Amino acid sequence: MTRTRIHNLSMSLDGFATGEGQALDTPMGHAGHRLHEWMIATRFGAPILGRSGGTAGIDDAVAQQHEPGIGAEIMGAGKFGPPGWQDDADWRGWWGPNPPFHTPTFVLTHRPRSPIEMAGGTTFHFLDASPAEALDVAREAAAGRDVRIGGGPTVARDFIAAGLVDHVHLVQVPIVLGRGVRLWDGLEALEADYDIEAVSTPSGVTHLTFTRS
Repeated sequence: MTRTRIHNLSMSLDGFATGEGQALDTPMGHAGHRLHEWMIATRFGAPILGRSGGTAGIDDAVAQQHEPGIGAEIMGAGKFGPPGWQDDADWRGWWGPNPPFHTPTFVLTHRPRSPIEMAGGTTFHFLDASPAEALDVAREAAAGRDVRIGGGPTVARDFIAAGLVDHVHLVQVPIVLGRGVRLWDGLEALEADYDIEAVSTPSGVTHLTFTRS
């Protein structure tokens, strides 16, 4: 059965999963890389910044769960590009010619455009759809594999609030951002629907796993 999963979604102690002021040179706003330093330090995350090596401990083992069994991804417009990317007909995402998704990837936007086929098996499709409608399309494309909700926090929150997510992996990072986009708003009593596990690691982060009861 196809499941819907969220992985490696990092947030600050005050619940912000991205900073304020997203732009072309600041994809995470004023947060910079601080939300993801734990992941960049791992074998899974080092290649994201073109690095080699990385740690092989608990953080890496958890981060690696991002990939197996995924047949499609859904992401928000803010993950695909900076504000205003819809006005740039040549914008093809942050990731260069070979994005790291390697599956059909559905970008939620109020201004759809034609699909973009990239190297490595990623094809970006652009949908103006509700969470439930987008998930139906992604499930069909996933062909029996799981669908990953890739973020950002607004999209993750919308899918969780709609009761559409089976597995949520959040990473609480010991920083305070003070501003940005919060994950938790409107998700009161979320814990009633999930079994929750928390694991702290030597890097200082806490991995929170929500599995639908």
